[in-house]
Amino acid sequence: MRKYFLAGLLFIGNVCFSQLNITPMPAEVKMGKGFSTIKQPIGFILVDYDESDSDNDGTGPFKNYLKKNFGLTKFVDGDTHSYGLPTEIFFTGPVKGKGKDYYEIEVTGNKIYIKGNSLGKFYAFETLKQMISVNAKKQIVIPNCTIKDWPRFQYRGMHLDVGRHYFPVSFVKKYIDYLATYKYNTFHWHLTEDQGWRIEIKKYPLLTQVGGCRDRTLIGRYGSKKYDSIKYCGFYTQKEVKEIVKYADERNITVIPEIEMPGHSTAALASYPFLGCTKGPYKVMDTWGVLDDVYCAGNDSTFTFLQNVLDEVMQLFPSKYIHIGGDECPKERWKTCPQCQLRIKNEKLKDEHALQSYFISRIEKYLNSKGRNIIGWDEILEGGLAPNATVMSWRGEEGGIAAAQQNHDVIMTPGTYCYLDHSQTKNEDSVTIGGYLPLETVYSYEPVPAILNAAQAKHVLGAQGNVWTEYMKNPAKVEYMIFPRMTALCEVLWSPKEKRNWADYERRLPVIFERLNKEKINYSKAYYDLKATVLTTEDFNGVYWKIESKSNKDSILFHDYANLKSDCLIKQFGKIPDSNTIIGFYALPYTKRILCTDNYGYTLIKRGIETPLIMQTFSFNKATGKKITLANEPNKSYPGDGAFTLVNGVQNEKGLAKSSEFLGFLGKDMDAMIDLKTETNINKITLHVLDQNGSWIYLPSQVEITYIPDADYTADQLKNFPKEIKTIDPIKEKGAKTITIESKQKCRYIKVVAKNFGTIPSGNPGAGNPAWLFVDEIEVE
Repeated sequence: MRKYFLAGLLFIGNVCFSQLNITPMPAEVKMGKGFSTIKQPIGFILVDYDESDSDNDGTGPFKNYLKKNFGLTKFVDGDTHSYGLPTEIFFTGPVKGKGKDYYEIEVTGNKIYIKGNSLGKFYAFETLKQMISVNAKKQIVIPNCTIKDWPRFQYRGMHLDVGRHYFPVSFVKKYIDYLATYKYNTFHWHLTEDQGWRIEIKKYPLLTQVGGCRDRTLIGRYGSKKYDSIKYCGFYTQKEVKEIVKYADERNITVIPEIEMPGHSTAALASYPFLGCTKGPYKVMDTWGVLDDVYCAGNDSTFTFLQNVLDEVMQLFPSKYIHIGGDECPKERWKTCPQCQLRIKNEKLKDEHALQSYFISRIEKYLNSKGRNIIGWDEILEGGLAPNATVMSWRGEEGGIAAAQQNHDVIMTPGTYCYLDHSQTKNEDSVTIGGYLPLETVYSYEPVPAILNAAQAKHVLGAQGNVWTEYMKNPAKVEYMIFPRMTALCEVLWSPKEKRNWADYERRLPVIFERLNKEKINYSKAYYDLKATVLTTEDFNGVYWKIESKSNKDSILFHDYANLKSDCLIKQFGKIPDSNTIIGFYALPYTKRILCTDNYGYTLIKRGIETPLIMQTFSFNKATGKKITLANEPNKSYPGDGAFTLVNGVQNEKGLAKSSEFLGFLGKDMDAMIDLKTETNINKITLHVLDQNGSWIYLPSQVEITYIPDADYTADQLKNFPKEIKTIDPIKEKGAKTITIESKQKCRYIKVVAKNFGTIPSGNPGAGNPAWLFVDEIEVE
C-alpha cells in the first residue's frame, strides 16, 4: 500500500553585521564599538616590515578585490609614517616566536593595523575581505575589532579529480581562489586515472594523444550500462600546468600532483601496452570502478617509464610531496604474471601485497634521491610501509592511526567526513556517487583520533576534502558539491579546537550564502531543507513522519495540497517544546488499513529561497513499525537509522542515491528478529536488497526464514520451528532487487537471516575482499 506525503520550505538569510562574520573564525577576536569607514585614497604603509619584499603578501589581490567589489581605485604606497589619508593600512612584522602563518589585525578610527609573519600578511588580507561590507547608508565599513590568528594544522587541503572529468584552466584557477578565500594551503591535483591521462609528458606523447581520450562516457549511475556516443578528451599542456602552479603560488597554495600507480592506470596502459602484465590490448575506460589491469611490477621497463614521467612532473611542480596513489590495486594480474612472480621470488617477497610494498618503496627511493617525498592513500600500508612515506587515510581513520603509531606523518581524509562527492541531502535531485555527508557532519570532524598519544598526534599534519568527479561533468556541479561544505571543513582545519562552535557557524551561514550569491558561485541549499524522519510509535503499532526545521524563529504550517477532506486519521501534535518540530501522519495499524490517501505537506514560512518539496512514499505491511532487533550491527559507514530502517515502510527507489535507507553489512550476515506483537497469519516475506558488484555489493547467497509462534522458546526449540530457505546465486541472478519467500504460516516472531556472499571472486572489482550486503526493507504479508 503506497501513500504520498510532501513538504516544502521557503527561506532567505538575514545578514547581521553586528558580529564578526568571517570563515574560518580566527583564534582570538575582541570586538570593538561601531565601525570604521573605508574611503579613498587608501594608504598602504610599511612600518619596519622586514619581509616586505614578498611577492605573495596579498596586497595586489586585495587592491583588486576593492576595485571589483567596491569601486575603490585610488591607492597610495608609502613607508614609515601616516600620510593623513581617509583610510590607512599599516604593516609591521615579523612577530617573533610565532609561526609563519601568524597575523594580527586591529581596526580603529578608520585605520587598519596589520602585524604578520611571512604568510600572515596574506591571511590577514583574506580576513579583511570578509570583514568589509556596505551599510544601509551605502558606506563601505569594517567593524572595529582586534584579531590574533594562526592555523591549527599545517596541512589544509582540497583535492580535485580531473581524470574522470576534465575542467578548463579558468575553472582550476577559480578553484584555487576558493581555497585561498578559506585559508586552505594545499591543492591536491589528481591528474591520471583509468578514464583519462590529463598531463602532457613530452617523452611519452601517446599518454595524452591516446590516454587523454575515451570513446564514450557512462550516463547516469554506475551499473546502468548506458553510455553516450561522444568521444571525451582533455589534458593540460606543460605550459598550462606551469601557469596554474604559478597562480597557486601567488596565493600561497602548494600544488601536489598525483600520478596514480600501480593501479588506476589503464589510460597509460592503453597508450603504451608494454607497461601491463598481459601486454594488451587495453583501452581508456568509459565507466567507473576498479579494474584488474595495472602496471606490471615485474618489468624494469615499468619503473624506467615511471621515473621518466616523474622527472618531467618534478620539473613542473616544486612541491615537497608527490602523490603516487597506491590505492585500489587488484593483484589478479600479478598472480598470473611470470615476471611479477619472478620478482616476488628474486626479492624474497611474501606475496603480492609485499610486491605492492616493493613497488611503492622503489618509487619512493627514486623520489627521495631527487629531494622529494611521497604521499600515498592508506593502501600503501599493505605489505609494509615505505620508510619516508606520508599516508593519506581515506578508508576511515584506521590507516592513519596505524601510520601515526609507526611514526609516519598522516593526512586524514576519511570518506565519512571528507568526501565531498557524497550526497549532502537525502532529497538529492542530481546523481551522486552515493553516501550521505551533510554539512553538520563535516563540521563535527576531529582530525586527531583520541586513541593517539601526544607524540603520535603530532604526526597528524591535517586533513583534506576530496572531490571525485565521476558525477560532476561541469564546474557548476563541482561548486554545488563543495559549497558550503568546504567552508565547514576549513574551520575544522584552521580554528582552534576549543573555539569551534556549530551554533556560531550556523549564525554565519546566511552571510556565507550571500557572498556566494554575490560571486555567482553555485552551491547547495540542503542545509535549509526540511528534515523528514520516520519513527516508530511507542507501542510499535505504526510509524510517525517527523518534520524538522533548522529555524526556531519561524513556523511550520500544515497544508492539504489536494484541498480535499481527509479520509485518514492524522494526529498533529504541533511544535515540540524548545524546537521547531512537528510530528504528523500517524499511521494506523496495517490490519485496519486506514491511511492518508491524499497528498499533504509542511511548509516553513520564511522570506525567500524555495527548496525542493519533500516527497515520501510509504509501503505498509504487517512488519511496518514493529519492534526489530539485529544480531549483527551494520557497518558504521552504512548504519541507516539502525534496525528500524528495515521496517520503517520506506523502500529505496533510487539505489545508492539514498544509501541512508540501506543497512550495509561488510562480510557479515544480516540476522533480524521481528516481533509482530500477536500471532499473525503470514503468506509471504520479501527482502529488499541491492546488487551492484562494481561497488563490491552482492546479493545474499541464502535467505533463511524461521517462524516462531510465541515468546516462550529456547535455543534448542528454535532449531525445530518451521523454516523456509532460499538459495541464491549472486553471480547469475544479477540485478535482483527483491527476494521473496512464500509460505502460509502463523507466528508472532519472524527471524530473517540473509547470508553474506563472502569473499569477492577473482576477476571482479575488489577481488579477495569481503563483499557488502545491502538490505533495505523486510515486508511481511
